[in-house]
Amino acid sequence: MTGTNDSANGSERERLRASPAPFDPKAARALFEQWGFSGHVGLNYHDHGADWCELFLEWRAELTVDPAQEVLASGPVITLMDLAGGAACWTRMGEFAPLATIDLRVDYLRPSPKGARVYGFAECYHLTRRIAFVRGVAHNGDRDDPLAFVAATFIRTQAQPKVAAKGSAA
Repeated sequence: MTGTNDSANGSERERLRASPAPFDPKAARALFEQWGFSGHVGLNYHDHGADWCELFLEWRAELTVDPAQEVLASGPVITLMDLAGGAACWTRMGEFAPLATIDLRVDYLRPSPKGARVYGFAECYHLTRRIAFVRGVAHNGDRDDPLAFVAATFIRTQAQPKVAAKGSAA
Protein backbone atom coordinates (compact mmCIF):
# COMPACT_ATOMS: atom_id res chain seq x y z
CA MET A 1 0.00 0.00 0.00
CA THR A 2 2.60 2.56 1.03
CA GLY A 3 4.68 3.86 -1.83
CA THR A 4 2.59 2.13 -4.48
CA ASN A 5 2.80 5.10 -6.81
CA ASP A 6 4.97 7.79 -5.21
CA SER A 7 5.50 9.85 -8.38
CA ALA A 8 1.76 9.93 -9.13
CA ASN A 9 1.00 10.77 -5.49
CA GLY A 10 3.64 13.53 -5.60
CA SER A 11 2.02 14.96 -8.73
CA GLU A 12 -1.40 14.86 -7.05
CA ARG A 13 0.00 16.67 -3.99
CA GLU A 14 1.50 19.37 -6.22
CA ARG A 15 -1.76 19.74 -8.17
CA LEU A 16 -3.71 20.19 -4.92
CA ARG A 17 -1.23 22.76 -3.61
CA ALA A 18 -1.34 24.78 -6.83
CA SER A 19 -5.06 24.48 -7.44
CA PRO A 20 -7.25 27.54 -6.84
CA ALA A 21 -10.28 25.22 -6.68
CA PRO A 22 -11.80 24.45 -3.25
CA PHE A 23 -10.36 21.46 -1.42
CA ASP A 24 -12.37 18.31 -2.06
CA PRO A 25 -11.52 15.39 0.27
CA LYS A 26 -13.19 12.93 -2.09
CA ALA A 27 -10.92 14.02 -4.95
CA ALA A 28 -7.87 13.99 -2.64
CA ARG A 29 -8.52 10.49 -1.33
CA ALA A 30 -5.47 9.03 -3.12
CA LEU A 31 -3.27 11.11 -0.84
CA PHE A 32 -4.43 9.44 2.34
CA GLU A 33 -5.50 6.06 0.98
CA GLN A 34 -2.15 5.22 -0.60
CA TRP A 35 0.52 7.51 0.82
CA GLY A 36 2.48 7.46 4.09
CA PHE A 37 1.32 6.04 7.39
CA SER A 38 -2.33 6.76 6.64
CA GLY A 39 -2.01 4.53 3.57
CA HIS A 40 -0.27 1.85 5.62
CA VAL A 41 -3.07 1.68 8.19
CA GLY A 42 -5.67 1.76 5.41
CA LEU A 43 -7.55 5.04 5.86
CA ASN A 44 -10.42 5.57 3.42
CA TYR A 45 -12.72 8.45 2.52
CA HIS A 46 -16.36 8.19 3.64
CA ASP A 47 -18.09 11.60 3.38
CA HIS A 48 -17.66 15.35 3.94
CA GLY A 49 -19.46 18.68 4.18
CA ALA A 50 -18.51 22.36 4.21
CA ASP A 51 -16.63 22.14 7.53
CA TRP A 52 -16.39 18.43 8.32
CA CYS A 53 -14.91 15.20 6.99
CA GLU A 54 -15.43 11.55 7.83
CA LEU A 55 -12.88 8.84 7.07
CA PHE A 56 -12.77 5.17 8.06
CA LEU A 57 -10.44 2.25 8.53
CA GLU A 58 -11.14 -1.45 8.47
CA TRP A 59 -10.21 -3.59 11.48
CA ARG A 60 -7.13 -5.72 10.73
CA ALA A 61 -5.27 -8.09 13.03
CA GLU A 62 -1.93 -6.36 12.35
CA LEU A 63 -3.40 -3.13 13.78
CA THR A 64 -4.09 -4.66 17.19
CA VAL A 65 -2.14 -4.11 20.40
CA ASP A 66 -2.06 -7.82 21.13
CA PRO A 67 -3.41 -10.28 18.55
CA ALA A 68 -4.57 -12.55 21.38
CA GLN A 69 -6.79 -9.78 22.81
CA GLU A 70 -7.83 -8.45 19.38
CA VAL A 71 -8.03 -4.83 20.60
CA LEU A 72 -7.28 -2.18 17.98
CA ALA A 73 -4.17 -0.16 18.84
CA SER A 74 -4.51 3.54 19.55
CA GLY A 75 -2.09 4.59 16.77
CA PRO A 76 -4.42 3.87 13.85
CA VAL A 77 -7.32 5.63 15.61
CA ILE A 78 -5.15 8.67 16.38
CA THR A 79 -3.98 8.73 12.74
CA LEU A 80 -7.59 8.48 11.56
CA MET A 81 -8.70 11.38 13.74
CA ASP A 82 -5.67 13.54 12.95
CA LEU A 83 -6.20 13.24 9.19
CA ALA A 84 -9.99 13.65 9.44
CA GLY A 85 -9.35 16.80 11.49
CA GLY A 86 -6.91 18.18 8.93
CA ALA A 87 -9.32 17.42 6.08
CA ALA A 88 -12.12 19.16 7.99
CA CYS A 89 -9.88 22.24 8.27
CA TRP A 90 -9.10 22.16 4.53
CA THR A 91 -12.78 21.91 3.64
CA ARG A 92 -13.61 24.86 5.90
CA MET A 93 -10.66 26.92 4.60
CA GLY A 94 -11.65 25.99 1.07
CA GLU A 95 -8.08 25.13 0.10
CA PHE A 96 -5.35 22.56 0.56
CA ALA A 97 -2.72 24.43 2.58
CA PRO A 98 0.08 23.26 4.88
CA LEU A 99 -1.13 22.52 8.42
CA ALA A 100 0.54 21.17 11.53
CA THR A 101 -1.21 19.52 14.45
CA ILE A 102 -0.59 21.59 17.58
CA ASP A 103 -2.66 19.50 19.97
CA LEU A 104 -4.71 16.35 19.61
CA ARG A 105 -6.56 15.01 22.63
CA VAL A 106 -8.27 11.63 22.37
CA ASP A 107 -10.55 10.51 25.20
CA TYR A 108 -11.13 6.79 24.76
CA LEU A 109 -14.43 5.42 26.08
CA ARG A 110 -14.28 1.82 24.90
CA PRO A 111 -12.35 -0.49 22.54
CA SER A 112 -13.52 -1.20 19.02
CA PRO A 113 -14.96 -4.72 18.64
CA LYS A 114 -13.03 -7.26 16.59
CA GLY A 115 -13.77 -6.91 12.89
CA ALA A 116 -15.63 -3.59 13.21
CA ARG A 117 -14.96 -0.69 10.84
CA VAL A 118 -13.89 2.48 12.66
CA TYR A 119 -15.15 5.85 11.43
CA GLY A 120 -13.51 9.15 12.28
CA PHE A 121 -15.79 12.20 12.07
CA ALA A 122 -14.17 15.62 12.54
CA GLU A 123 -15.64 19.12 12.37
CA CYS A 124 -13.66 22.37 12.10
CA TYR A 125 -15.92 24.52 14.28
CA HIS A 126 -13.76 27.67 14.48
CA LEU A 127 -11.10 29.14 12.22
CA THR A 128 -8.85 32.14 12.83
CA ARG A 129 -6.21 33.55 10.50
CA ARG A 130 -3.67 30.95 11.70
CA ILE A 131 -5.41 28.46 14.03
CA ALA A 132 -8.17 25.90 13.34
CA PHE A 133 -10.19 24.29 16.14
CA VAL A 134 -11.60 20.79 15.62
CA ARG A 135 -13.84 18.41 17.52
CA GLY A 136 -14.63 14.88 16.54
CA VAL A 137 -15.73 11.40 17.38
CA ALA A 138 -14.47 7.93 16.52
CA HIS A 139 -17.23 5.34 16.23
CA ASN A 140 -18.26 2.04 14.64
CA GLY A 141 -21.09 3.45 12.52
CA ASP A 142 -23.20 5.14 15.18
CA ARG A 143 -21.93 8.55 16.38
CA ASP A 144 -24.19 8.19 19.44
CA ASP A 145 -22.10 5.17 20.53
CA PRO A 146 -18.55 6.61 20.39
CA LEU A 147 -15.22 4.85 20.84
CA ALA A 148 -13.56 8.18 21.59
CA PHE A 149 -14.05 11.93 21.59
CA VAL A 150 -11.41 14.17 20.06
CA ALA A 151 -10.42 17.82 20.47
CA ALA A 152 -7.63 19.25 18.31
CA THR A 153 -5.98 22.45 17.15
CA PHE A 154 -4.08 22.92 13.91
CA ILE A 155 -1.88 25.79 12.73
CA ARG A 156 -1.45 27.02 9.18
CA THR A 157 2.25 26.70 8.39
CA GLN A 158 2.50 28.69 5.16
CA ALA A 159 5.20 31.31 5.24
CA GLN A 160 3.79 34.71 6.12
CA PRO A 161 5.26 37.88 4.55
CA LYS A 162 7.98 39.40 6.72
CA VAL A 163 7.17 42.70 8.33
CA ALA A 164 10.07 45.14 8.46
CA ALA A 165 11.17 46.23 11.90
CA LYS A 166 10.30 49.83 12.75
CA GLY A 167 12.94 52.17 11.35
CA SER A 168 14.56 49.61 9.01
CA ALA A 169 14.25 49.07 5.28
CA ALA A 170 12.16 46.07 4.22
